[in-house]
Amino acid sequence: MKTTLPEPSGLIGGFEETYREQSERFAGTEPAWQPVHTIYVPADRVSATTVDEWGRAATELLHEHLFTPGELPPLCGLDPDLAAPVHDRVRRKLRIEPVEDLRVDFEDGYGRRPDAEEDRHVESAADAVAAMAEAGTLPRRWGLRVKSFADGDPVRSVRTLDGFLTEVLRRAGELPPGFTVTFPKVLMEAYLGQFAGCLEALEGALGLPECALRFEIQVEAPQTVAFLLRSPDLVPSLKGRLAAAHFGVFDYTAACGLPPHEQRLDHPVCDQAREAMRIVFAGTGVELSDGSLAASPASNSSQDVRALWARHAELVAHSLSHGFYQGWDMHPSHLVSRYAAVYAFHLAHYEEYRARVEAWEQRRDAGGGIMDEPATIRTVMAALTRADNALCLLDGAADGG
Repeated sequence: MKTTLPEPSGLIGGFEETYREQSERFAGTEPAWQPVHTIYVPADRVSATTVDEWGRAATELLHEHLFTPGELPPLCGLDPDLAAPVHDRVRRKLRIEPVEDLRVDFEDGYGRRPDAEEDRHVESAADAVAAMAEAGTLPRRWGLRVKSFADGDPVRSVRTLDGFLTEVLRRAGELPPGFTVTFPKVLMEAYLGQFAGCLEALEGALGLPECALRFEIQVEAPQTVAFLLRSPDLVPSLKGRLAAAHFGVFDYTAACGLPPHEQRLDHPVCDQAREAMRIVFAGTGVELSDGSLAASPASNSSQDVRALWARHAELVAHSLSHGFYQGWDMHPSHLVSRYAAVYAFHLAHYEEYRARVEAWEQRRDAGGGIMDEPATIRTVMAALTRADNALCLLDGAADGG
């Protein structure tokens, strides 16, 4: 082949450095296991039996108000053909692993306490974590939510984290896998570097490996969205410590001036914030999580319980359709609608997606007028991976009743 230009490498000065920077900033890893939810339990209420208690409470509600699969489709907009497999998976999930991610809450759910009282709850929470780790009931992801630096008392925040980690290590002998810290109300970008520095210091003092302590930020104010959008170097500057970004619906909508009855996950203001989060963290490996529904059943009547489940399932489906595969659950009843909506979402297109991947790999027409592009196939394969991550524990477990 004849060409006109001289050796192209001489025209693209600095390419190697630019490509190295791209590779560091946008690793684009395959979807790893990510919990479908996080529960926050106030530090003074967490105990070694918290996970079991949530599982039992959710199971009792399921048996009382949603005993047969045929009752499920009207609540979730579910295809009737999926009712039986979804219902069975929800029932087994509540028995095998009711909680995937637990945070011991020292922030809004806990409030301000005298230092001596908070210190006591740090010790009791660490004791609960160590007991769960020994019993095998500690969720795959766990940790604590500290107080925000924006509250003006970072020393209390770091003292709680230090004491919690010190006591867990003393009681358990090691840091159980899956630990992370939730860092709320990040109104100033500088707080992130300051907090990351505290984590690094704690690792050294406690003899932990580098980057053993990672954290997730809560996006709870327009100011946070603003500095995220203007700070392209944010994720690399934290040197792998930023694990996730969680959306805080109630603080965010309040900061935007929305009236109380419009403080909801499916408000357009929240959609806009989530899209900004997606833009900022795309390709970085930072997980995204949605917020919560701050409601429990108005009573124990089937009408009220099912109304709660229907609304929660609707919001979970909204998050999933926007590519947010994790959210917060605030009450044991939410476990039923969370898992039902998640399993319905993943099962609805599973066989179709698998057939499309097979057709692509075999270089044949997928049928149905579908013309897949490489980027679409990567998305389809990622969807299958997420589905497998959500379903594999159940599909590989024997049913004990």
